[in-house]
Parts: sequence; structure tokens; C-alpha cells
Amino acid sequence: MSGIYDITPFSLLDFQGIPAAIIWFSGCNLRCGYCYNPDIVLGRGRISEEQILNILRKRIGLLEGVVLSGGEATLYPRIIDFAREIRQLGYRIKLDTNAMTPHILAKLLDEKLIDYVALDYKAPQEKMESVCERGEEALFWDSFDLLRTYGVDFEVRTTFHPDLLNEIDISKMAFALHHRGYEAPFYVQPFRNNVPTLGNLASSEFSMNMKLLPEWVEIRN
Repeated sequence: MSGIYDITPFSLLDFQGIPAAIIWFSGCNLRCGYCYNPDIVLGRGRISEEQILNILRKRIGLLEGVVLSGGEATLYPRIIDFAREIRQLGYRIKLDTNAMTPHILAKLLDEKLIDYVALDYKAPQEKMESVCERGEEALFWDSFDLLRTYGVDFEVRTTFHPDLLNEIDISKMAFALHHRGYEAPFYVQPFRNNVPTLGNLASSEFSMNMKLLPEWVEIRN
């Protein structure tokens, strides 16, 4: 069940270098084997909106942004209303999303409630089941097209584990983005070793032949 699981009160790493809090929402509509937040994905809400808003009120002037993350933030039933309240406090808002709920993303964009989006591109359609157990690549493209239409700044990223994806998959994804007019870097994040994951994946040395990838693929450690 989706709820507010936790808050990280300060980060400089998650919202383009500006001081921001991260709100973690429980629940997710995917089951990615490399997910390093199994407690959040499988957990329940533990904190009320009012507790979060009180923290944010006290940090006005110290923080500039709020990151909505998870789990999957767009599954939270009151995400639109909650984002409105955060916006009314004067914060910029970033959304981390798996791109599987474009109908919710459209509402957030229509009300101008988000300033930046980190959009996960999980896999080509033929690999979605092995990577995430479920999900549709077409929904990613619906979310991608919405962000392009509304002109909101966003980045596209994927997580790489060699048991799930290979250089051919990454190259295919990169060229698909380029074909759709995406000109920013396509970020590839190495799998996090030595942490519990949803799929209990084995640790793996990051190894990728960059010569097989287009130049706009960028490794983000």
C-alpha cells in the first residue's frame, strides 16, 4: 500500500545540486530485481503528510527543493494534493518515477507542480518481464512524450546489471531515445553491490564495452 515511508531531510546530490529533502513513498507497481529499496517497495506508510509539511515549514530558507521518490511516488493516492501543498510552501519539486503512470504525470504537469523529472527507462519491451516482472515500454514512451510536450526539464536513466541487460540492450534504448529527439545524456547507473535488493541479485563488477555504445550514453556512478 502506498504511503509516506520516510524523509531524508537534506541532500545535495538528488536535485541538480540544490539543497533538497527527499520524501520516500512506499509501494511500487514494478518489481525490479536490482531495486535497492525493498523495504520501501514492500513497506507501508509510516509518516503523515502533516509531519512532513511541518518539517518542510521549519526548513524554509534552508532547502530549495523537494524530491518525490520511492518506491513509486505517483501511486500515492493524494500525490496531486500533497504536491500542491509542498508547492505552496515555495519549494521546487523533482519527481523520480518509473514512468508507468503517465496519467498521473499528466495531472502533475498540467498543474505545473513539478520542475524536474528523473525518468527511469527500465528495458526494451522484450526484457521488461525479466527486469521488472511487469510493465510496458509503451508507458515509458507516453511519459517521455508528455515531458517533451510540456517542456519540463528531465533526464532519462537506467540501471545496469549484466544478468539483466547487455550493451546491445543499452545501445538499442539509446538509439530509440535519440530517434525521439532526446539530446541530453542517457545515464546508465551501475548496479549497487553489497546492499539488499528486491531480486537478491548477486554482486557484479561493472563492466561495459563503451565502444559498443553511442556517445550520448554516460555512466553515472
